[in-house]
Amino acid sequence: MDELSPHPLVARARRLAADLLLPEAERVDQEGVPASHIEAVKRSGLLGVAAPAGYGGSDAPPAVQRETAEILAGACCATWFVQTQHHTPVQTLARGEAPVRDRLLGPLSRGELLSGVAYAHLRSYPRRPVRVRRQGDGWRFDGTVPWYTGWGLNDVMLLAGATDAGEVVFAFAEARAQPGLRASPPMRLAALTAARTVSLELDGLWLPADAVALHTSYEEWAAGDRVKTLHTSPAVFGVAEAALSLLDAEAAAPLRARLTTVRDRAYALAGLPAQEERTEERTEERLAVRAAAHEVLRAATTAAVVAGGGRALALTSRAQRLAREGLFLLVQGQTAQSRAAHLRMLGAACAPEDRR
Repeated sequence: MDELSPHPLVARARRLAADLLLPEAERVDQEGVPASHIEAVKRSGLLGVAAPAGYGGSDAPPAVQRETAEILAGACCATWFVQTQHHTPVQTLARGEAPVRDRLLGPLSRGELLSGVAYAHLRSYPRRPVRVRRQGDGWRFDGTVPWYTGWGLNDVMLLAGATDAGEVVFAFAEARAQPGLRASPPMRLAALTAARTVSLELDGLWLPADAVALHTSYEEWAAGDRVKTLHTSPAVFGVAEAALSLLDAEAAAPLRARLTTVRDRAYALAGLPAQEERTEERTEERLAVRAAAHEVLRAATTAAVVAGGGRALALTSRAQRLAREGLFLLVQGQTAQSRAAHLRMLGAACAPEDRR
């Protein structure tokens, strides 16, 4: 965007990053995302970046959504990861007609409430970690949500399960312990422990019919989800830029050139019309660009550690935090398809040259 006149949300994201997120990032990495960070994000209006204006959101262009995500992730990836969960529930409500839309879309769009998500397990279908079935005038959820981020910070969650008939049901629940819902202790992870990730045990959690935001076949939901997971996350570019900022200009220049090229390709693909983005050719291109972006991220964070020397191994070092965040982003939103494509690229890079 034009550096002289950035979008208001971009300006707010930059202020939030400079004044709060970046100065506190190493402490947050060790101690956890505090509620005060989430309150600051709520006040900033950034939770409504993709929300409809009629409900109090900003309905900002995709370029603004990507730029604000880059800024937040580059400043404090843990805080970015907690708040980024919020946008899928908002978009799910905005596209639907369910009664829950009138109850929650306004508060979520205005940043009065923060939502988490508990649906990634659907990608393991036909295995069903969370099973759902009708019970009375509502739905019963049973099973285990392996990963749920933002426990203790989120107000509500968008929970999903699969039925015996091959349907998926997405419904909103309060993000707290309650009959039928129990959280594990927070997970200790190599990166983003600060994001307060737990697993959820569901034992007869009952949600009323008017809490349902989406009820459709697995195939219909998965078709859209597969396209979404092909896109390169803006956080990859944000963390890479943060790592390059730790290098001198000479060391950063070739890596920044690679990063700019890959970012341009990724965002051009993200802007394609829906009828074109699902072609096999575009799928392969997206997978290749996603893998290439992660390779640039790896190179940038590795360079930051090399430049930092022994000091980069301290837990107070920004370089090693960014390197660990880069590891996390390798698997965030990963599918079997993207994993296979990345492994193929890594294998090809290590193959001996043909010397015939």
